[in-house]
Amino acid sequence: MSGSVLKPGIPVALRELDSSSPLYRDGMSLRVTGKLLEHNVHTSVAVIVDESVNLKIDTQHLRNLSLRVGSTYQFIGELRILLDTGAMLQARVGRTVDGIDLSLYHQTLQLRRRFEAEIRRDQATNSGVVQGNASDKRKRGVWN
Repeated sequence: MSGSVLKPGIPVALRELDSSSPLYRDGMSLRVTGKLLEHNVHTSVAVIVDESVNLKIDTQHLRNLSLRVGSTYQFIGELRILLDTGAMLQARVGRTVDGIDLSLYHQTLQLRRRFEAEIRRDQATNSGVVQGNASDKRKRGVWN
């Protein structure tokens, strides 16, 4: 087995994938969702759209997924930045998510990000408190 570790796909809306985004990096592991606009079975390239933003998907590794134009899909894979044609997600996982309310999905992404930021902020604050407590205990001679 290879020494590389698969990273979880960071959920992202297609509109967030512009060249100024910190997520717009070659090899970034992402989870994207959108409606299938087209799929070329000969090149294994699909195009999904969400809020009028398109993204190409390399589907060559998705053997057991039947793609239907007009259906909504979610893909997890690594972003490849191509010099001549922009970005393409090299999908390793794909699934149909027909019936998903994309507007509600985008709202949940925003809520999740706020929650994760709050957790990180709390952890940073608490780690400072823990360090302070440890330092205080050393000063009082509780720890030798």
